[in-house]
Amino acid sequence: MIRILTHPIGCVFFVANKGGLMNFNLLSTVYLSDKLEPISLWLTIGFIGALLVTWLIAFLFDKQVSNKIAKHGLFALLFYSLVMGILLLVAEISKKYDLAYLEENWVNKEIINLVFIPVLITLCIGLLGGVALFITAKKKPQLTKIIGFVFGGLIGCAVIVSLILTYVFYSNNIVGDGYYTGDYGKLNSVALYLSAGLFVAVLVALCFIIGRKNKSPFNTKCISLAGICLAISFTLSYIKFEAAWLQGGSITLVSFLPICIFAYVYGMKKGLLVGFIYGILQAVQDPFIVHPAQFLLDYPIAFSTIALSGMLTDLNVLNDKQPLKFAISALLTGIFRYVAHTISGVFAFGAYAMDAEASSFFAFSAVYNTYVFIDIALVIVAGIALFSSKAFRKELDKLNAKFIEENK
Repeated sequence: MIRILTHPIGCVFFVANKGGLMNFNLLSTVYLSDKLEPISLWLTIGFIGALLVTWLIAFLFDKQVSNKIAKHGLFALLFYSLVMGILLLVAEISKKYDLAYLEENWVNKEIINLVFIPVLITLCIGLLGGVALFITAKKKPQLTKIIGFVFGGLIGCAVIVSLILTYVFYSNNIVGDGYYTGDYGKLNSVALYLSAGLFVAVLVALCFIIGRKNKSPFNTKCISLAGICLAISFTLSYIKFEAAWLQGGSITLVSFLPICIFAYVYGMKKGLLVGFIYGILQAVQDPFIVHPAQFLLDYPIAFSTIALSGMLTDLNVLNDKQPLKFAISALLTGIFRYVAHTISGVFAFGAYAMDAEASSFFAFSAVYNTYVFIDIALVIVAGIALFSSKAFRKELDKLNAKFIEENK
């Protein structure tokens, strides 16, 4: 019996059968997303560069004009991010839904019904919930908790159903393939489930113990800022700098920065929720799933570590040294994300270590996932530059003042 598997990021695919592994160079069809992604890279760099140059020129000649440009530029960046993010996501989904793409890349079409559609439904419920909360907060604030409870329950059910169906896909298409599982890849389901469960328990415990004094509501302003940060981060995540050694994962143009700032301002509990949503978006953008627990570790859990960017805010320390405070917060996020990806690599992707003739699964995964630190280093450098700006800190102080007022 032949089991055919693929890695969706590269163009070299492996066919696992009784005779061993054979390499195929199959990626021949050009899709809209393949054309759109490089265009979006230079368009985004050009757009942000034009805004910065315009602001800098205005700042040198008239600071009042520069403030107006900064304000309108932020709205322009938000609008651009929403439009570009939607275009890229639609293009990526249309590619992954295309039966010709699935056949060309040896992917079982069951992935559409068992993985893509459930995740899309979960995202749609989350989007509708956000819109409903926004409208309710404006029109009938007293119903906000009820609406939040209803949509929270629906999202929870959708996530559970998605995980169950992902497990079904895994059972039908990965178990016993002889590459990831078996004596070659030695995929360890027990270790994956235990690791994912422990990671979730640690993150939730940290958020609710350290952030227990943070009683600020998920109000209209908070929801709006969360949406803005998610939109910008998602768009930036398409601007990738592919490293030669990476088969999965990528170094992006500070895509983590906006949601890091959100968690930094609003604390761990809200950061956990935004990070979870962002992880689901990443799973839709570039899904690669060989095990349900591996899916959790590489997507929702890995990106939920963004909550740790709000740890020092909830602890109320280093308030007079914000660049340092942000750098430490972002580094904590990077370390925990690195651990999540490394655990996934050790117990789910041992086959890649075997292909590379590595001395151990752990050593291979530990070295491979160091790209996370390059990614987070870019975020820290950009974050320090922002938090060193008096104008940015002034706006942040306004948010913090409202945050403190809400906590009284």
